[in-house]
This record gives sequence, C-alpha cells and structure tokens, in this order.
Amino acid sequence: MERQETAILVSIGVLVLLCIIVIFLFVIFQKRKNNLLQGQRDAKKQFEKEIAQTQVEIKEQTLRNISWELHDNIGQLLTLAKLQLQNATDENIAEAKNTITKGLKEVRALSKLINPDIVKNIKLCEAIQLEIDRFNRLNFIQSTLKIEGKSIKLDSKIEIVIFRILQEFFSNTIKHSKATHLDVNLNYKKDRLEIVAKDNGIGYDTSIVSNKGIGLQNIQNRAKLIEATINMTSQLNKDTVLKIIYYF
Repeated sequence: MERQETAILVSIGVLVLLCIIVIFLFVIFQKRKNNLLQGQRDAKKQFEKEIAQTQVEIKEQTLRNISWELHDNIGQLLTLAKLQLQNATDENIAEAKNTITKGLKEVRALSKLINPDIVKNIKLCEAIQLEIDRFNRLNFIQSTLKIEGKSIKLDSKIEIVIFRILQEFFSNTIKHSKATHLDVNLNYKKDRLEIVAKDNGIGYDTSIVSNKGIGLQNIQNRAKLIEATINMTSQLNKDTVLKIIYYF
C-alpha cells in the first residue's frame, strides 16, 4: 500500500514538475514571440521613417535643381531673348524666337521634375532618365543610361531608396570628381536588378578619404535599409564605380 501511495505521489510530483516546465517554456516562448513581434514593428517603423526622410531629401534636391535652372538657365535664356528683341531686326527676331522656343522646352522639362511623386508614379529607369537628360541638357556632364533586360516596376519604396542612392552618387560626381562622363547601366535579371554607375573623374584614395566626408555612409546605410548589396571602388586618377545589387 505504501508503495502505491509513494508511486502516486511520485507520479503527481512528476506531473506537477512537467506542468511547471511546460508553463515556464510557454512563458519564455511567448516572451520571445512578443519581443520578435515588437522588433518587427520597430523595424517597420524605422523603415517607414527612413523612407519618409528619403522622400523629403529627394524633394529638397529637386527644388534645388529647379531653383538653379530657373536662375541660371531659363533666366539667362529670357534675358538673352529680351536683349535680342531690344535691338529688333529680322535676324534678331528669328534668333529671339529660337531662344524663347528653347526656353519653353526647358520649362516643359522642368515641369516633370516638379511632380512631388516623381519616383512613385513612374518607373525607376524613367526617373533616372530624367536626371540624365537634365545633366546633358544643361551641359553639366556627358551622361548615358543603358537598360538591359525587361524593365520591372519594383515596390515604390524600394525604388525611392535606390533613386536616392544614385542621386547621392551623381551629386558627388558633379561636385567633387571633375568628371566629363557619367555612365549608368541598369541590368534587370531574372531574380535581381544590377546597377552600375561610373564616372571618369579624378577618383579618390579610399584609405584616406572618410566615408562620411563624401556621403558614402549615407549610401551604405540606405543600401542596408532595403537589403541591397553595394560596392564602391575608386583610385586616384581613375574611374569611380558604384555597383548596386537588389534581389527581388
């Protein structure tokens, strides 16, 4: 009888212990699950914050471009047309007409940039083409855009980040590289998009120049944001090349 009671007590003890272990494991599992969900919510919140900041930066850059073109390009064209009309002859009137026509083309091109949702409403390749066209139109730098494969419309938030990364590279090229050529290649493959942007400027010594000093830190952080692979290579007096790989 004692043995039976002992066995029952042991069984009860084991069951209680098992229940405690199960409850303990369940609590740990629930806590980890909640932490994971909270981490995902925090990551999503941070992602949305970064996207919003990127959109603001694109708009600010666009406004700077518009301001520059209105002042230095279209303003000069209108001033020239005014001078031509002040000394009106048959030849001057024809020249003024051509100048005004060119100014109208510039205004039409500029109006495309005013759209606040430039990347959201059009494909990435079209947004980049607008930048390339602007560089060529204003004789900033001789630029080309080559597209390989079938163009795919990615998630608008992904395209916004990629476009901003390229804007950073273009800005560095214009401001620092003293380049005469800028070439951009978009290669749409089966499972990824590969982008190569290259200028023929003076380059820089990667062992000396700080990443933060020329905006490379921003480029790298944005690439991490969308889980893209990025590689920047440069040497003194050689091409600077930016390569971006984004898997669909």
